[in-house]
Amino acid sequence: MPQTQADSAHDLSSVQRRQAFMALGEAECDAIRAVQALIDREMPRALEGFYSQLRATPETQRYFSSDAQMQRASAAQQDHWRHISTARFDETYAARVSAIGSVHARIGLEPRWYIGGYALVLDHLIHAIVAELMPRPALLSRKGKVDAQELGDILGSLAKAVLLEMDLTISVYLDEAERAREQARAQAIQHEQDIVTSSFGAIIQDVARRNLARDLVAPVPDSYAPLRDNLNVALGSLREALDTASETARLVDTQAGELHSGARLLARRTEHQATSVERTAAAIEEISATVTSTASRVSEASAFVGRCQTMAETFSDMIERATTAMEQIERSSQAIGEITEVMDTIAAQTNILALNTAVEAARAGTAGASFRVLAEAIRDLAGKAGDASKDVRHLVAGSREHVAAGVRVMNDATGGMRTIVENVTEIGAHLQAIANAAQEQAAALQDVNGAVATIDQGTRENAAMVDQTSTASVAMVHQTHELRALLETFALGTETAARHVAR
Repeated sequence: MPQTQADSAHDLSSVQRRQAFMALGEAECDAIRAVQALIDREMPRALEGFYSQLRATPETQRYFSSDAQMQRASAAQQDHWRHISTARFDETYAARVSAIGSVHARIGLEPRWYIGGYALVLDHLIHAIVAELMPRPALLSRKGKVDAQELGDILGSLAKAVLLEMDLTISVYLDEAERAREQARAQAIQHEQDIVTSSFGAIIQDVARRNLARDLVAPVPDSYAPLRDNLNVALGSLREALDTASETARLVDTQAGELHSGARLLARRTEHQATSVERTAAAIEEISATVTSTASRVSEASAFVGRCQTMAETFSDMIERATTAMEQIERSSQAIGEITEVMDTIAAQTNILALNTAVEAARAGTAGASFRVLAEAIRDLAGKAGDASKDVRHLVAGSREHVAAGVRVMNDATGGMRTIVENVTEIGAHLQAIANAAQEQAAALQDVNGAVATIDQGTRENAAMVDQTSTASVAMVHQTHELRALLETFALGTETAARHVAR
């Protein structure tokens, strides 16, 4: 039956429980004691036959180094059988059985040889007991013989005792063997652990020291071979990953430096741009005020030009009226000239008439003296009239020349005034267009000023963002330096180191 840890073979209570199960009670023990002398007597011969069998069997002979060792073992077994023949299954018996089982387990004596040995001894004892105690017919009966029932009780009790011995010894053997197997298993596990610790531990220590340059090439137990291969693959993948990470960190470091330089340059440019935008906003604001003022002044100039245009138009009308008057004066001068010519004609005719009168008076003589006086007076009057007519003609001719010159001047003045009016009108139109454009420019400049103010605000915000970006780029540069320094602490092997040196 299976045993628990509390049901060990060297435990007296376990022996007693086995006895109870086998019905090996006091009566059965008395039956064994009844043949104690016979057992003690036959035991040397039984063991002799057993050890003869051991010598003849190569598998069992190897357990004994010499005949002396075999004799010592035979003597120990005789002593133990004497304890069995007393049928005292006490603590001493349990301890002896435990010692025997431990020895068998230690020397590796398999239970089959132990069972075979008990079979040989028990066979000899049964034959001896039967030969000694077997009932015979009445004619041949002797004193000391037992009947069949008693013989059966003796043989059965002896068989129970032998089987109890075998049970206890084999149980101890199995316990010791299991303990030995556990110990061997523990030793094997410890050995494997030592191998694994010495091989995997070295690699793990290298990994802990950031040395990934070598793989695990040391021999390991077969069960750990996949783990070794996976570890080597993992180390290779980790080396490649760290190599890639190192390369990436280097590129990021370079790009972070460039980004930092660009951010600093952009910050300076943005600051300058903000200053320029601020100045531009101020200049545009001044220009807007100037354009607004100019638009106002142009409007005033346009109004002034309008007034000048009105006055020029008035002057043009006046010059046209003066020109008309001069033309009328010229026509009057022409009429006066014509009258003067008439007067010249009258004066000439009067002079002729005076001459005729004087001639007629001379013919008349004294009677014609008054006519001579009249003719003289008429001649004087005609002379004066002719002279006056000449003077008037000269004056009229001069007036006509002056009037003609005045008319020409007035005509020129009229043309000039018309040109002035047209030019003033055109100037007024241009000034009005300039005023409208100035107003539109003022409105556009106000819009531009607002846009520039928005650009100024955006530029300032961009400058702040660029400043933050510059600060972040500085932190990024430091972090990439730290990352590169951390990655460079890993030893990744000859090829990787060569690539780092080449870089």
